[in-house]
Amino acid sequence: QVQLVESGGGLVQFGGSLRLACAASGFTFRAYPMRWYRQAPGKEREFVAGISYSGSTTNYADSVKGRFTISRDNAKNTVYLQMNSLKPEDTAVYYCNRLTDWGQGTQVTVSS
Repeated sequence: QVQLVESGGGLVQFGGSLRLACAASGFTFRAYPMRWYRQAPGKEREFVAGISYSGSTTNYADSVKGRFTISRDNAKNTVYLQMNSLKPEDTAVYYCNRLTDWGQGTQVTVSS
């Protein structure tokens, strides 16, 4: 059974940093691309960042490009999202994704 468990969210001030992690199990992690999405209150879920199965290719939403970095450790079955220069508009629940599988999400709140 596929499990995606996010961690690392919290409350941070404007300009601060957080590192999210998503621990995966129940599938061959190294064989799949992984993505991060987020959903702010009253808004639709949106793509944030994606990484290829090997980690050699990444892509980002324009709103986070240059501030967020996605990475993965295939030995640990974990994908990360390093978030720097955080803004209040980054406040959302952040979700890990593989195909149609989703984690439970982790809340990120950025105060101004």
